[in-house]
Amino acid sequence: MFARWGNLVHRLRFVVIGLVVATLLALGAYGIGLEDHLSSSGLDDPTSESARAGRLADEAFGRNHDGDVILLFTAPQGKTVDDPAFSATVIDHLNRLPREHPNEVAGINGAYWRTETGKLSGTQAANKDKTKAFAALAIRGDNDTDMVRNFRKVKDAFLIPGIQVQIAGLQAVGGTLNDTITTDTKRMEKLAIPAVAVLLFLIFGGLIAAGLPLIIGGLTVIGAGGIVRILTNFTEVNSFVNGVVSMVGLGLAIDYGLFIVSRFREELAEGYDTPTAVRRTVMTAGRTVVFSATMIIASLGGLLLFPQGFLKSLAYGAIATVSLAALTAITILPAALAILGPRVDMLGLKRFRKTKTADEVENGFWGRATGWVMQRPLRIAIPLCIGLFLLILPMKNLVFGGMSEKYLPTDNPIRMAQQDFDELFHLRSTDPLQLIITSDDPYKVGEVTRRANQAPGLAQKFGVPTPAPSRAGIYRLQTPLVDTAKGGKTIEYLRSMDIPDGVTLMVGGKPAIEKDSIDALLYRMPFMIAMVLLITTVLMFLTFGSLVLPIKAALMSALGLGSTLGILTWIFIDGHGADLLNFTPQPMMAPVLVLIIAIIYGLSTDYEVFLLSRMVEARAKGASTSEAVRTGTAHTGRIITAAALILLVVTGAFAFSDLVAMQYIAYGMIAALFIDATILRMLLVPAIMKLLGDDCWWAPAWMKRIQQKIGLGEPILDDERPGTGDLHDLVKSTPITDPVTMKLPVVTASHPERVP
Repeated sequence: MFARWGNLVHRLRFVVIGLVVATLLALGAYGIGLEDHLSSSGLDDPTSESARAGRLADEAFGRNHDGDVILLFTAPQGKTVDDPAFSATVIDHLNRLPREHPNEVAGINGAYWRTETGKLSGTQAANKDKTKAFAALAIRGDNDTDMVRNFRKVKDAFLIPGIQVQIAGLQAVGGTLNDTITTDTKRMEKLAIPAVAVLLFLIFGGLIAAGLPLIIGGLTVIGAGGIVRILTNFTEVNSFVNGVVSMVGLGLAIDYGLFIVSRFREELAEGYDTPTAVRRTVMTAGRTVVFSATMIIASLGGLLLFPQGFLKSLAYGAIATVSLAALTAITILPAALAILGPRVDMLGLKRFRKTKTADEVENGFWGRATGWVMQRPLRIAIPLCIGLFLLILPMKNLVFGGMSEKYLPTDNPIRMAQQDFDELFHLRSTDPLQLIITSDDPYKVGEVTRRANQAPGLAQKFGVPTPAPSRAGIYRLQTPLVDTAKGGKTIEYLRSMDIPDGVTLMVGGKPAIEKDSIDALLYRMPFMIAMVLLITTVLMFLTFGSLVLPIKAALMSALGLGSTLGILTWIFIDGHGADLLNFTPQPMMAPVLVLIIAIIYGLSTDYEVFLLSRMVEARAKGASTSEAVRTGTAHTGRIITAAALILLVVTGAFAFSDLVAMQYIAYGMIAALFIDATILRMLLVPAIMKLLGDDCWWAPAWMKRIQQKIGLGEPILDDERPGTGDLHDLVKSTPITDPVTMKLPVVTASHPERVP
């Protein structure tokens, strides 16, 4: 199949480039202004009690806009908020906001001063010495996407020249988070793309070869933006998608381009003409790219098991991006290489662009280093495993939390405003705990209220139940908690209360939503892990014909992932480096942690696939296990290191993010890539495979028969160079590489060892 595809792309190279590029550019044009269609929602479990309580409350009472935007006003030095001139200016400003921005500002919910659209809140809306007072504004919109968009349109209108105004509230925090991710993405483009361009030039030694992966990366991100924009027409898409798509899409597409171009140049160096080199490149590196993308998609597909819209939208966006990265790598890139041929090395420095032959590669640095590792496998494997286990230990301190203003830098104005408001008016918290009671008997509602007021952790007692204005028999109570992060005991107490017959009680509000979301994640995480492991194990077995290799790959990935999570816990929860990175140590946002696990496991499997593919290719040609390991590592060592370095640069740009959750992802990927590309792939994997010996290729006979029948085995490329014998248009496939069944008496110059 890949041989035919390689021939087809070469024959229709101009058509392929025209069609695919035009499609991606059209998607990119549709995706312009994507940030205006993203939301900060989707963190809740829509099937949970708290989510059902929220929907019922919205139906019965209307959407709660009390905490949309909070404007905190500070009186001039030596004056109070009752000062006539100050009051007149503030009141006039508050009255003008709904008039001048009727499509964005619904009105004033309440304020210290009497306004045209808001009720008078009185002394409870000012601090004790009356130097500060607040007003609460309602933003138009029936969903978070519309409200965040409307807030961003008018956020500058909230300020008053000459008066200190601080902006807080749920939509202010959500809008700032969205803006921060957009800024991060632009920063990544400014910092990462030039740095990656320099790296690619040093790797390939030529502008043409270096430019191809970069073009592929740019087109992938452009097209992915359009696909995400299409998704926003059907579901709410969280603003995190923007950063994740840019980071994963650009990094993976460039990596895939790196593998394809490197293999093409290698085929040219071996003496093949352009059509043959294109076909062989698609059959080997192209096939591996498709398989690698499939493995990453399987890993990201595990996110779809979770009910949170946040994770589902990220899964859709990331899967679309990975698919586009693989598509461009096996369409545009081979077509461009077919046009360029040997001219792929133009516009460069001869010193850097020399492509080594197979013999030179296998006897180079990586081949010698792998041989050195395999001479002392136990002395390499034991210390490395101990070191990785030590890195895992900090995970004992791992705790989960939800999204809040604390994910912004400590000096962010919105975060500082929210903290000031919560400190001054803690009994008017913007995220109270809510009780939704359904009953036709007001006496029973009062009895539930009395019992609820005995719950631990309440900042104040629940007030008088508020009946729904349009639906009889529905009541709402709400109150803030002493500590929202420790509201679990309060929620469990309320849900375990004895409720009178004929009464339905649902606990909602932000504290309950966060708890239910975390519980749903923890409950489904084992299923996600089991599903991803099963799918990746089956796929790797069908490709490599071994049951040991995928199990070994899963264990290596688990070591790398555990070490990475330990490092993240040590930094972001234990707080090491908090001052340097300008963040507040706090529980880790649970959905982001799940996302990190999916991305890192996918990337880890990605590099494993590239490494094992070359090992199995060598093994299929008759090399012994040790020689196959050395050959495979030698051919992929430089490329995997370069690919990891490129991804490090791309994700490293997000390490400067002002959003802590993006720093989680960035530092997590940096740690994982470093561990994976050096400690695991180049040291631990060769050592373990040396210790396993020929058992690396073992699988039960019945499984091998299934694998042979399906025919996904690694291709064996015949020598098609002129003068070396008959030319073969297609390759054979060897799904089984067990020495017991193969017994290939093959001896080559680069593989002097004979299979027994």
